[in-house]
Amino acid sequence: MRVYTYCKWLKSEKKEFDLARQLLKSGTSIGANLAEANGAISGNDFSNKISIAYKETLETQFWLKLLKAVKLLDDSKYATLHEDADEIGRIFLSIIKTTRINNH
Repeated sequence: MRVYTYCKWLKSEKKEFDLARQLLKSGTSIGANLAEANGAISGNDFSNKISIAYKETLETQFWLKLLKAVKLLDDSKYATLHEDADEIGRIFLSIIKTTRINNH
């Protein structure tokens, strides 16, 4: 939700559409892939969807870093959004490691 709100602000206040679109796409894809993982039809399917969510988390962190570098994201907002993405990524990585070990 915070990524969505920030992207909405980027578009309306800063008229930055390209980076906002990229961030919104990767940021919302995290949740969408998690939802798909919850409906997985097998352990491998679950692990694959979590892997995609993890990669989307990494992409989201990239867009946040770029937005900070071009001064469209202040240090404080960057720190909180990036830390949230980092924590989510660590959770996904732990799930990936556990599910891949248990599926072999």
